[in-house]
Amino acid sequence: MFPEKSGNPLLRFGVVADPQYAPITPNIQLDRHYANSLDKLRQALTHFDDLDLSFVVTLGDLIDRDFDNFDRVLPLYEGSRHQCLFLPGNHDFAVAPERLGEVHGRLGMPAPYHDFVRNGWRFILLDGNEISLFAPPPGDPRRTEAADRLTRLEQVGAVNAKPWNAGMSAAQIGWLGERLLLAEQAGERVVVMGHYPLFPQTDHTLWDGEQVAALLSASPVVAAYLCGHNHVGNYGFLGGCHFVNFKGMVDGETESAFAVVELYRDRIEIIGFGREESRSLAF
Repeated sequence: MFPEKSGNPLLRFGVVADPQYAPITPNIQLDRHYANSLDKLRQALTHFDDLDLSFVVTLGDLIDRDFDNFDRVLPLYEGSRHQCLFLPGNHDFAVAPERLGEVHGRLGMPAPYHDFVRNGWRFILLDGNEISLFAPPPGDPRRTEAADRLTRLEQVGAVNAKPWNAGMSAAQIGWLGERLLLAEQAGERVVVMGHYPLFPQTDHTLWDGEQVAALLSASPVVAAYLCGHNHVGNYGFLGGCHFVNFKGMVDGETESAFAVVELYRDRIEIIGFGREESRSLAF
């Protein structure tokens, strides 16, 4: 299935997490410098343009707030020579209620969750905002379901019982299982991407994190799950799946954080820049 030698990457792509751009003053306590993300993104995209990449993906929180900020940051990506893919994070829905339904379209997404295949690898992009207090429009029953889930998590003292986290529907989790089975039948390897961490458990973990992590780790074809949201970054290994949480670009006044991911037959190489760590993850 993979004719390339193990020393040659099957493909490579660029990764950005949590730029959270906004033309506002920094949050010094959190070390978040929102306006500086424009220059950091220019640096990352310029570096990516010098490489042969299959695509560039931003793992959520492109903006910190306000729909108009998409118009200030997306033109940077439009100048890239690579295909640029996005999935939204919680901050991307910090917009006027009447514009909530426009977020996925503004990011050029074909659907809130979807997948595609490149060179024998299936990439699955999840919608971790589906059941949340912020992404569905006011009056949507998913907001009520989110409030109920959050209450139940609070009652059992769950560390991730936070209003800025969210969850997935049973229908989406079922769809994910179907796509993993399809990939297995097709002889494909899989990389899954989302905004919210799944494993290890932290106060930033997806509300359904344990269930989804178990599904991915039980699959013989899933190589990795890539995410953002937790700006300090993280890493875990469960079953045969590497869980990589990339650091937030918005953190730090001048030093950036982004990465290039290379997929090989026997491993994943992550080449980190700035604050992002480099990793070699064997299968």
